[in-house]
Amino acid sequence: MQLDHVTLVTPDLEGTCRFFRDIVGFEDGPRPPFRVDGHWLYANGRAVVHLVDATAPARMGGGSSALAAPRIDHVAFRVAPGEAWRALVERLAAHRVPYELADVPASAQVQLFVALAPGVAVEFVTSMPAGAAN
Repeated sequence: MQLDHVTLVTPDLEGTCRFFRDIVGFEDGPRPPFRVDGHWLYANGRAVVHLVDATAPARMGGGSSALAAPRIDHVAFRVAPGEAWRALVERLAAHRVPYELADVPASAQVQLFVALAPGVAVEFVTSMPAGAAN
């Protein structure tokens, strides 16, 4: 089993698309003509991120007791160590995108988190000795 795609509903459709295109390196590609605006972003020829314009607040249930729909906390992408990781960090810096680094406890991995919008975070993870990315 593998991750097929993730769908992010965002109030900043174009800004989120630019992040995944210009920073992450995904390509904006073909998307079916859904009734709501969006983008499909491709990696290695496959649509892995589906962006949907947040035209209305998502709700579950009905009536006055409807609850806010659950949201994805974050989506994570594994990045090859070395040059691919350095290139990602350089693109973030070039575009002045703030991020936070964290070592994964008891492992040789590091995480990099970017907050795209309230409630939408993206994690990038790679293999690296603890403290090497700081």
